[in-house]
Amino acid sequence: MSAPVADAAPPHTLLRPAIALPFLLVALLWGSTWYVITTQIGDVPAPWAVTYRFMLATPAMFALAAWRAKVLAMPRRAHMLALAIGLFQFCGNFNLVYLSELHLTSGIVALLIGMMLVPNAIFGRFLLGQPITARFVLGSAIALAGIAALLVNEAREAPLGGNIPLGTVLALLAMLSASFANVIQARPSGKDVPLLTLLAWSMLYGTGLDAALAFVLTGPPVMPDQSIFWAGTAWLALAGSVGTFPIYYDLVRKLGAGRAAYNGVLVIVIAMAVSTVLEGYRWSPLAVAGGALAMVGLLVALRGRQMAVKAGS
Repeated sequence: MSAPVADAAPPHTLLRPAIALPFLLVALLWGSTWYVITTQIGDVPAPWAVTYRFMLATPAMFALAAWRAKVLAMPRRAHMLALAIGLFQFCGNFNLVYLSELHLTSGIVALLIGMMLVPNAIFGRFLLGQPITARFVLGSAIALAGIAALLVNEAREAPLGGNIPLGTVLALLAMLSASFANVIQARPSGKDVPLLTLLAWSMLYGTGLDAALAFVLTGPPVMPDQSIFWAGTAWLALAGSVGTFPIYYDLVRKLGAGRAAYNGVLVIVIAMAVSTVLEGYRWSPLAVAGGALAMVGLLVALRGRQMAVKAGS
């Protein structure tokens, strides 16, 4: 089977305003969300903060699905898939991310989540039969070395009370949870229904799971009265969860999954920049070296993944 037309798009396609502007918009929105999450945790238990986010996002996603996809009904097997995506993406991933940011700066968490390409490739190999290139393995190893240096720097600079190993484990588990959701939604039962419809139902199931988890772990809802909390919740729900998905998946159709994935590298750069300005992240020589290695490794790995998609299509 030949490669999709989108994956054969010429490299200069990314420079066209019709592609570059949405590409930058998605990166800016997603890059900003990592810091905004820090305004959601502390006074409010993380599971309830996640629940409030998706209680607001879910009706908006259903409205978007009704407008764009024109259909909200799905077959039973698609609902089972939506339940799994809700569990791993909108419950597991987000709860673990929020908890990890209690211990790590937002930029470091974004960088760890950005390594999702590695489990994506592994899950894709075993669940979807997609190949892994040697270039991808090399890039992943370089990026992991860079992340290790950043975590060492984080441990040296962390304020009292932060648990770097725990934060790292939580972020890595979040990455694995989201990666599994990313891969399973590419299965045939997900392709049989409009993407926005699948996302809306997945978000609904995830919200229910979030509320149940929050109640079990922390008790009755905690309703903060700070305006910054609710403003952040609205931004995360509408801009970070609803507004970006249609734009990003349109880029996937136009550029192919390989080139569209470069957006994730730009998201990390923006998240680290925001963390530097607003969280006072200190760029020691070790951190600079680690950040450079991570970026180089991710670019090499992404290039390798793109080549694998072409070769194996």
